[in-house]
Amino acid sequence: MKLALPINQVDSSLLFGGKAYSLAIMAKSGFRVPQAVCISTKAYDRYVDSTGLRGRIMLELGRKRLEDMRWEEIWDASLRIRNIFAGTPMPEDLETELRCGLLPLADKEVVIRSSALGEDSAKTSFAGIHESYVNIRSLDSILKHVKLVWASLWSDAAILYRRELDLDVEKSSMAVLVQEIVVGNRSGVAFSQSPSDPKKTMIEAVFGLNQGLVDGTVEPDRWTVDRKRGAICEHHAPKRETAVMPSAEGVNLESLSPEMADRPPLSDGEVAEVFSLACRAESLFGLPQDIEWTVRANEIYMLQSRPITTIEKDERTGYMALRRSLKNLQSLRKLIEQEIIPGMNLETAELATMDIAGLSDLLLAQEIERRAAIFQKWHDIYWQELIPFAHGARLFGRFYNDALQPSDPYEFLDLLAGSDMMSLKRNKWLQETAGRLRNDPYLAKRLERGEGGEEIGLDGFLDEYALLAEARPGVIRVLREMAKNLPRKQKDFSRSDLEEQFLSHFSGDERSEAREILNLGKASYKMRDDDNIFLGRIEAQLESAMQQARQRLKARGLPGESVAWEEAVKALKDPGYIPIASPKADKKPPRVLARQIVGQPAGPGVGTGRARVVKAAQDLFDFKSEEVLVCDSLDPTMTFVVPLASAIVERRGGMLVHGSIIAREYEIPCVTGVLGATEQIRTGDWLTVDGTLGIVTIERRG
Repeated sequence: MKLALPINQVDSSLLFGGKAYSLAIMAKSGFRVPQAVCISTKAYDRYVDSTGLRGRIMLELGRKRLEDMRWEEIWDASLRIRNIFAGTPMPEDLETELRCGLLPLADKEVVIRSSALGEDSAKTSFAGIHESYVNIRSLDSILKHVKLVWASLWSDAAILYRRELDLDVEKSSMAVLVQEIVVGNRSGVAFSQSPSDPKKTMIEAVFGLNQGLVDGTVEPDRWTVDRKRGAICEHHAPKRETAVMPSAEGVNLESLSPEMADRPPLSDGEVAEVFSLACRAESLFGLPQDIEWTVRANEIYMLQSRPITTIEKDERTGYMALRRSLKNLQSLRKLIEQEIIPGMNLETAELATMDIAGLSDLLLAQEIERRAAIFQKWHDIYWQELIPFAHGARLFGRFYNDALQPSDPYEFLDLLAGSDMMSLKRNKWLQETAGRLRNDPYLAKRLERGEGGEEIGLDGFLDEYALLAEARPGVIRVLREMAKNLPRKQKDFSRSDLEEQFLSHFSGDERSEAREILNLGKASYKMRDDDNIFLGRIEAQLESAMQQARQRLKARGLPGESVAWEEAVKALKDPGYIPIASPKADKKPPRVLARQIVGQPAGPGVGTGRARVVKAAQDLFDFKSEEVLVCDSLDPTMTFVVPLASAIVERRGGMLVHGSIIAREYEIPCVTGVLGATEQIRTGDWLTVDGTLGIVTIERRG
């Protein structure tokens, strides 16, 4: 059987996927559809089997159980898989056969869509989960983008969606639909049965191509139509400003003329036509349909039709939120840099001026409550706005890898590293101060006696990086360790040369876009590390009030060191109340020791040394040179010992967790996503950490 067939010859959803099969049925049933060629799943299977890709995919996804992987780890695995697809040539015989099948579209502009098995079925949708590419020209470009569509079978969103639906990852396959692009001046979607009201049909339309509606760039006009009478019930008209239109390089977001902005994309008569098509599709397939269409020369073309699944449209937002457009991230950057960070700094400064010690117990309790509320407010903003901004670095990584196809999928991080991160400034101060102590033994001895802090600016350092006064002796111990053992220096990434080398691959508008994405990636990478320090400063103000509360409770003979703030507030307000101490963590050693543990490769190279398991921030102050830092999650406020470390092992996974970021800056091997790292490894164990393969070996017990 041929691997690529014209749409009117497709007769199997098992080989061509639900999307292509549905389009074939519509073509045979008299719907107006674009010319198309369907590439069967057999082509995908032949590609991944003959090149060894299937085994490499399973290796990436088999590092640990999928249900145990955090989404950051899944994103990293997806990035590596995508890079493998981009860098693996298609076997010559397979390419020849596909070229032959695609010849009818060789001189046309096409859109390339996924048609995976299970996609657009009655039980699963995958709507928007896999990739589509618009306005592609030439057979060479079509084949390149077919590989990228194949790779999207393993996107982070697709893997997460498969996990939720309990689909077999190993048996997943991908067909591809290559359609002649119908350049419509108006496009849209329609739900024959509205997800919010089964008695209505919902129709959405935009000027230009559908891509603007699907990716959220352009807000659509929306109509609801009574299914029984066919009458328009409601029309929501947005502020119409832009449309996605085809261009020489793909598509562009263009401004609408005043005349177009003042009228809806569809007349009432055209709304009725779309409604009729949606009803016909529902009748044809026997289920409510989600259709996509476009209008060219006043004729409506059906682009696809899929069943409306039990998983509602809004329930897919969690997966789709894993992708952010350049425009969305640029707006988010502006909000963060101009409003959120200044707001956090202003609040921190206001809290720092208050004399906590002079407050009565009642006022101290009220102040703790106020500070807890302030911290919670900024903590929520941190998760809602700052965490999603990390997608800026991911967007750049994907753009870089697609364009340059490097052998190292994390090569792009070298362009982002070396930025002016606050944690690196802190580490530079520690290293320079350690060098000063190395050359001035008298000052070093004075510091050990608790003197001379003002000469090195120690108090200002503690305030700047949200370290409380209790951390002072620990910082001095770290300085002493750095003075005895020359710590690693930050790598010189020669960013200007790297940037020019990257930008040299582009010209014209593409070069400008590449520069914009690079600048966004730099800001995202830097903020991914800095944001915790900004939030930590506010948390430190809550902790300073709690320290005052603990001292007062301890003076009464009550437990103070291990109470949560809510319990401390109750005791301050009510002298007769006895606070409940927080339960202590179980410190029993693990019963089972794994000799070799697999995680995610996050910092290339191999490092060896004795483990230092860090379960609390104060454990860091006992860190010794050339030890392996093992922790659950390395906060940026904790990374000041990294220049002393020989390697890093972290439970949390991903190339954008803080341990990974700082490890790359100092060229230290790093493995993240190690399940139960702090339970399976004990302080003193001798470790070998392979950051290239993502393997931690426990050679012997300490």
